[in-house]
Amino acid sequence: MSEQTPPTPNNANGKGNTNTSGNDGNPPKPNKINLRRPDVMQAVQAQVLSHYTSELVDRIRKKGGVLSADGRLTIKLAKEFGFCYGVERAIDLAYAARKVFPPPKPIYLLGEIIHNPEVNDQIRNMGIEIISAKPTDAEVERLHSGDVVIIPAFGTEVSTREKLKAKGCETVDTTCGDVMSVWKRVRQYSKDSVTSIIHGKAKHE
Repeated sequence: MSEQTPPTPNNANGKGNTNTSGNDGNPPKPNKINLRRPDVMQAVQAQVLSHYTSELVDRIRKKGGVLSADGRLTIKLAKEFGFCYGVERAIDLAYAARKVFPPPKPIYLLGEIIHNPEVNDQIRNMGIEIISAKPTDAEVERLHSGDVVIIPAFGTEVSTREKLKAKGCETVDTTCGDVMSVWKRVRQYSKDSVTSIIHGKAKHE
């Protein structure tokens, strides 16, 4: 299992990083930028709702989660239907990144923001380029200091974070809090010499 690390406090609450010029020849150090400003999030929420709100789903919910057509067809809506909090947050922050960093500012996304083709298509339509979840050396070489890179809800590896830092990229970390909780628990178990076995799909983020 690839070692991953929770984001720094700078990013834990949806804060991306903005670079200032370094004077020692090293990549510029990041400064905090709050993507969750009220003015930004108000505009983002309106845009997100316009993309992902369903009139049909709203109708079913208003009828207690059940919609019947002449007694011949009944549609029941799952109790937990829709995006979870972590997914909603990741989408909001991706939209906020484009709002705060408008074109022609390059924005890249490590893999899919979530596993939903429609959402990822909307991300592409905003001019955000999706690169590999674990960028190749060629992809990293294309990045420049000041480019914005979005870390998806699944998080990313320590080595990838280090490469982005070395390039001087500005990162917007949308890593889900529940994902971070798993990482922290595995790390704590390792200190007690306990091996954690992750059961799931091979090569899945």
